Amino acid sequence: MTRLLDLCSLIRSKNAGPFWLTFDFVAKDQATYERLRDSGVLTAPLFARLYGTDPAHVLIVHHDRAQAVKVSFPRPVRQGDLEDPDSYGGQQHAPLIDLAVPAPRVR
Repeated sequence: MTRLLDLCSLIRSKNAGPFWLTFDFVAKDQATYERLRDSGVLTAPLFARLYGTDPAHVLIVHHDRAQAVKVSFPRPVRQGDLEDPDSYGGQQHAPLIDLAVPAPRVR
């Protein structure tokens, strides 16, 4: 099965202010973007489970022209809190790089 890392030229996470995290998944080309978008693997329940957030607060945006998917949600703790393990949010994408993306369905 194909990994998320195999489809993307860029996978990153970062702060979107002191209270939000954002993730960017930029596909290598139009075909891989469509495969990623249509696979349904980047879901609110997935991010809720991995990052301990409420799925109702996970925002997923598909940018067709940029061939990218952006996911944002509130940080579990605010940036710089004593319990914050990653002040810049730059390492939060690591659990996702090996995420399996199923082959496209044949129609």
